[in-house]
Amino acid sequence: MPRCLSFLLHQEKVLLIRIAEDRGTWAGLLNGVGGHIERGEDPRSAALREIKEETGLILSPSSLYLSGVITVDVGNIPGVGLYIFVGETETSEAHSSDEGTPEWVDLDGFEKQTLVKDLPALLPRAIKSYHNKQPFCAVTTFDEDGSPSIHFNP
Repeated sequence: MPRCLSFLLHQEKVLLIRIAEDRGTWAGLLNGVGGHIERGEDPRSAALREIKEETGLILSPSSLYLSGVITVDVGNIPGVGLYIFVGETETSEAHSSDEGTPEWVDLDGFEKQTLVKDLPALLPRAIKSYHNKQPFCAVTTFDEDGSPSIHFNP
């Protein structure tokens, strides 16, 4: 199942979404902006659509960089293919949606926030790949207690 996840940068902050309380397991936690890639949609177009739907921000296709691709092993086939994008925006005005509330978070010390479990490992790698213009590949597996573990391929 293909999905996309985007991180938008503005000055020294990153835009994350506080997931709405009625959204299941990750309710109340911060995550990047993203969702499913719809039939007939390419990953970048899906990322741009999700950004617009979840934040109201409209970006040009050239403003998003494919920073990495993660295969998520969910224990059965087909699993999840996750396309990670990073971009910059000139504006910090974002709007809430049914998915949650956008929050600009300082990059310095972001890990002190209430985040989805894999974000402390994923976000710095995605931003580094964005700056270096070298996408990463990774596989996410889950421990017996359900905790994710990302195995990066430099």
